[in-house]
Amino acid sequence: MASTRELEEFLREVTPRAFRQAMFAVKNEESALDLVQDSMMKLSEKYGDKPAEELPMLFTRILQNTILDHHRRQKVRNTWTTLFSSFQKAEEEEYDVLENLLAQDDSQHDSAQSEVETQQNMAAIQEAIENLPERQRQAFLLRYWEEMDLAETAKIMGCSEGSVKTHCSRATKALAAVLKQQGFRS
Repeated sequence: MASTRELEEFLREVTPRAFRQAMFAVKNEESALDLVQDSMMKLSEKYGDKPAEELPMLFTRILQNTILDHHRRQKVRNTWTTLFSSFQKAEEEEYDVLENLLAQDDSQHDSAQSEVETQQNMAAIQEAIENLPERQRQAFLLRYWEEMDLAETAKIMGCSEGSVKTHCSRATKALAAVLKQQGFRS
């Protein structure tokens, strides 16, 4: 059974990664924060009595289910919005990866040039990940970002290990093609 301190430490540690996953999934900072907070509350309320070693798997599964629920709600909401033109679609916020570039000093041109290239590469990677189909993005992030093994990823996604391999393979091929097309520099 996880102590309150262990649970709090786990949640503190997982927050940045969970937020990143939610941002990739919903592309809206406020929604992503809400999804992470909802997932943390569910874990604390329903599974706070579980052993500490089970918390990562439980939390990841809760977060993924919360994201899927969000997408389902959005789909229903968008259907009604389309049917009733009196409702206005909410505009998605754009995340500006390059907002800090304007403040760079010209005297540091070489390091600034390198930083610009790095930030452009990161923006290209982020955009490519965001544009992956949901299941491919989910498998890719769990396997390569969260470094989960095949069995854990399959359990969280509710599919076979073979399906996870297929999703990851398609995701990496799609990402490689997009990045190559954009002239990605490593």
